[in-house]
Amino acid sequence: MSITAERKQELIGEFAKQDGDTGSPEVQVAILSERIRNLTDHLKTHKKDYHSRRGLLMMVGQRRRLLDYLKKKEAARYEDLIKRLGLRR
Repeated sequence: MSITAERKQELIGEFAKQDGDTGSPEVQVAILSERIRNLTDHLKTHKKDYHSRRGLLMMVGQRRRLLDYLKKKEAARYEDLIKRLGLRR
């Protein structure tokens, strides 16, 4: 369900604005999106895992808030990020 340390480093390297950047909205959204994808796959096989479903909904809300923040601050970065992640908005 969770992502490996190697995968997390790959995402940080791919979406970071500069070396050592782990807190930018792009990196946070990319990591959350990966966790959401993994948890969605888990919930397809374990349909009654309601505790994990709640965690999934909380992650989706957090990602939504980060995307709203990014859209408000810099719309171009927001558009680029959703294209790179393949999000539909």
